[in-house]
Amino acid sequence: MLERLLGLLRAGGAYRVGDLARALGTTPELVEAMLDSLQRLGYLKTVGHACAEPCTSCPLARACGPNASARLWTLSNPPDQKLNDSTPG
Repeated sequence: MLERLLGLLRAGGAYRVGDLARALGTTPELVEAMLDSLQRLGYLKTVGHACAEPCTSCPLARACGPNASARLWTLSNPPDQKLNDSTPG
């Protein structure tokens, strides 16, 4: 299921955890855990206070920053290792 999630993310766009859960036929909690796993494995990185571009030109400006409740990720260069999908699904 990690490969399926990564495929959705690679297709581009912005997604809510609930939307990803519905697309994968699972729970938002499992999607959160998978996103955390992908981050630990180096496939995703968090976005937030260290952005290179000014917030005024960013389409996600309202979702991130010190007062936002959303967690944001972006794809990073995938590691050389193959993704080991041990997630049920």
